Amino acid sequence: MQKRIIECVPNFSEGRNMETIKQITDVIDAAKGVKLLDVDPGEATNRTVVTFVGEPKAVCDAAVAAIKRATELIDMRQHKGAHPRMGACDVCPLIPVSGITLEECAELARELAKRIAEELNVPTYCYEAAAFKPERRNLAVCRAGEYEALPEKMMNEEKKPDFGARPYDEGVAKTGATAVGARDFLVAVNYNLNTTSTRRANAIAFDVREKGRPMREGNPITGKIMKDENGNTIMKPGTLKACKAIGWFIEEYGIAQVSMNMTNLSVTPLHAAFDEVCRAADARGVRVTGAEIVGLVPKSALVDAGRHFLRKQNRSTGLPERELVRIAIESMGLSNLKEFKPEEKVVEYILEADQNKGVKKLVDMTCTGFAEETASESPAPGGGSISAYMGALAAALGTMVANLSSHKAGWDDRWEFFSNWAENGMAVMNELLYLVDEDTAAFNKIMDVFGMPKGTDEEKAARAAAMEAATLYATQVPLRTMKAAYKAFDVVRAMAEEGNPNSVTDAGVGALAARSAVMGACLNVKINAAGLKDREMADQLVKEAEEIQAAAQKAEAEILVVVESKIK
Repeated sequence: MQKRIIECVPNFSEGRNMETIKQITDVIDAAKGVKLLDVDPGEATNRTVVTFVGEPKAVCDAAVAAIKRATELIDMRQHKGAHPRMGACDVCPLIPVSGITLEECAELARELAKRIAEELNVPTYCYEAAAFKPERRNLAVCRAGEYEALPEKMMNEEKKPDFGARPYDEGVAKTGATAVGARDFLVAVNYNLNTTSTRRANAIAFDVREKGRPMREGNPITGKIMKDENGNTIMKPGTLKACKAIGWFIEEYGIAQVSMNMTNLSVTPLHAAFDEVCRAADARGVRVTGAEIVGLVPKSALVDAGRHFLRKQNRSTGLPERELVRIAIESMGLSNLKEFKPEEKVVEYILEADQNKGVKKLVDMTCTGFAEETASESPAPGGGSISAYMGALAAALGTMVANLSSHKAGWDDRWEFFSNWAENGMAVMNELLYLVDEDTAAFNKIMDVFGMPKGTDEEKAARAAAMEAATLYATQVPLRTMKAAYKAFDVVRAMAEEGNPNSVTDAGVGALAARSAVMGACLNVKINAAGLKDREMADQLVKEAEEIQAAAQKAEAEILVVVESKIK
């Protein structure tokens, strides 16, 4: 199950006083559920760019807390710097990383802007994807006139902030205004070239960047630059949308590079840019020898790239995520100049490592460790986690048969059919692996209730309500396991019927494991539902579980008939 993760990059109007900066970033560092990734102060700009990530609620809470601290410490009446600014926290964009869309981030940004205005009394504008007015998508429109223009803008019907508009007062004078927005993740990537020529690198950059190059009369290199009727340079667009690029020479490496900022990966994915730079370089007699990602990258960019390069080989894309990332690294030469370490460069992996520090997850254990943990005196993990794991193994077996079938000799024209089934199986497997630990977490929720106070009538009522909620959740989790495990039948059935006949028994074992997963989880639904006070809800959950169990038994029997027919 993919977590919803966003990035937040607030810019604070202080870049010289390190103690002030630290007090602001300490608030973020101490916040639960977020990871502080970078703090970049600039003395000349008198501005610090901070980057942190986490789940949406945690990120928004941390942003409010950090902006509150900034407004306490920074007095905009004293601020001077080279960068445009209008507030103690000048801008605060939210950026989708995984499991969330830009549109959802825009809605979060509007809610955050409203909170900043209401809770902190700071006027806020909404810009880029969060803008209420089309012209305010451009940050420069929101920030026009900067801090000094706020007295005139605060009550102007056209220029006033989206939230917190009021007559200019001492509070606004101190804090200034903030712009909260939503934008896509920006990836900075340099393409390594087998040349030392900056001119050739620039030529390649101009070929591909969205802005392109100036059009010239006659000779495309030395001809006079063409202008329109208003005197503006006429540009010939490049081939890649949402990409900015230049060429330069890097003395440290002794090579030229095309340096690119990719501002919208949904428009131009990383792998598409790599292929196009390779094509443009080749057209000029230059070869791309690798690429260098500067800063961080969302996991999806590498996973999508891994799938892309496998498809180019007519190979199955239904592989584990880490393998897809490895293929992306190798295909684009991301370790060409220095080792690319996913755990240090991929946003989600950094966050997971921080959140899982000291956490003992069942799915991270060895097979022996999992078995020994199950056999111990602790009541968890128990049948629910084992059922989820059996379901995951069922999906894994179906996926294995699909991957083996995708490159069977003589079946080259069927690779995509099997690749699609392998991707389907991987999705089911990952869902069930998540439920392995979620079942134990559900059990722990019930155990936590026993630690609640129960002296007063109010405490007893709260305890009873918490127990009902925990018991309902503990019933719903194995039901989710049943539904997920049942989906594994689609994969193993298809592979029993269409897959490599040498692996048909693997599909059969997958069917047996899926049936066992469904039946095992059904037992957990029933025993947990028995503890619910809401009997109507309990009966409904048990009825649904029994229907899935009956369907699973039927599916298993049908698949085994196919398997037996092929091994006789």
